Amino acid sequence: MLQNLYLVYIKYDIKGALGGACFLFTGVKKMEISELETLISDIACKGRKASLVLQNISSQSVDNALLKMADYLQSNKSALQEENKKDLEAGKKKGLSPAMLDRLTLSDKTLGSMINGLREVAALKSPAGTFYDERVRPNGLNISKMRVPIGVIGIIYESRPNVTVDAAAICLKSRNAVILRGGSEAFHSNSALCALFSKCLEEAGLPSSALQFIPTTDRAAVELLLTKDGQIDLIIPRGGESLIRMVAEKSRIPVIKHYNGICHVYVSANADMKKAADIAVNAKVQRPGVCNAMETLILDIGLDLQKRKSIIDVLIDRGVTLYGDKESCKLSDKVIIADEKAWGEEYLDLRLNVKSVNGIDEAVAHINTYGSRHTDSIISENRAEQEKFITEVDSASVMINASTRFADGGEYGMGCEIGISTDKLHSRGPMGIDDLTTYKWVVRGDGQVRE
Repeated sequence: MLQNLYLVYIKYDIKGALGGACFLFTGVKKMEISELETLISDIACKGRKASLVLQNISSQSVDNALLKMADYLQSNKSALQEENKKDLEAGKKKGLSPAMLDRLTLSDKTLGSMINGLREVAALKSPAGTFYDERVRPNGLNISKMRVPIGVIGIIYESRPNVTVDAAAICLKSRNAVILRGGSEAFHSNSALCALFSKCLEEAGLPSSALQFIPTTDRAAVELLLTKDGQIDLIIPRGGESLIRMVAEKSRIPVIKHYNGICHVYVSANADMKKAADIAVNAKVQRPGVCNAMETLILDIGLDLQKRKSIIDVLIDRGVTLYGDKESCKLSDKVIIADEKAWGEEYLDLRLNVKSVNGIDEAVAHINTYGSRHTDSIISENRAEQEKFITEVDSASVMINASTRFADGGEYGMGCEIGISTDKLHSRGPMGIDDLTTYKWVVRGDGQVRE
């Protein structure tokens, strides 16, 4: 229920020139539900107005804003990390998992990736305003489609302040206004990042309301946002399954989502075992707390027993806890017997399922039964097997002899991503600037009338 709620909101301002930002805590204000409704309505209306203005903004102005933000991130790295420390300290007190804390951390590497992503997005050609699918009818009408922004995008996300910058960059590059609602665990980090971006928008001559941050940690704001179908065109949730299900169930606005990332690596009987071991370790160990990390390793029993044991031993040596079927448990006494529920688990840590199959048909059937249509990989040197895997596995990304960790907008050449979709409408897989456009029909005539 939304009655009688009181909300706390914090505002950050940027003081000082480029090279020295100062984030000033300006106080706490209690808001009654009527005030919150007014706030969300105002944000949604401003977003709609900004989205219309953005359609006439030059590409150079947008690119300037993105490049300024990249410079601001670099010169204000220390100040941003100080704000991030507040979130990390609060997260540790709340008992956030290591995976959640990892996602929350604005490390030098994370900030470097954000900076590179901004510059890569700025260098991309915006699809907005481009024409395609042109045809001339017998009556002389010239008919084509023109790429146009979706309009106003609402992003609801947890624990990942890098999403603040990635989402803003992709939305602005594709001429969409964006409304950001980050999780409470990243409130200080997100507030500081949005303050920087707002400054960049103003300096580049863009409407500051093209990017707005909801300044409250209360979940009631999310429910109100989801009712603004007259102003907001699309909602993209990023976070845990419970958040995404709540958004999908309550939203009046179309939602693009993925509930979880149950990713598989299938090691065929025709695999190069050096590749298989390296990929399995990378897919699970390199960063286990993300949605494109492997959750089930599938081993073909056509592989020599010692070859299968070698992969298992490497994973155990790297600190991975393994759960397997009866056949997989024969590979090591450290493999714990798995129950039926395990095959649908997204662990997001150093736990992994091991499934034994007899041939590619069983592997594909297991993936299509228990997977989440996110990302799945085959390790095989057999071309026919590779093509069968590509054709029959029903996932947003299918890979041959590569780690599932590559399922990422930056790795796909998009600069960064706004999310990964396991839906089939209107976008699938890592989403970049092209995925935040739709089209309008343009009909050019010379006085034609219909008979």
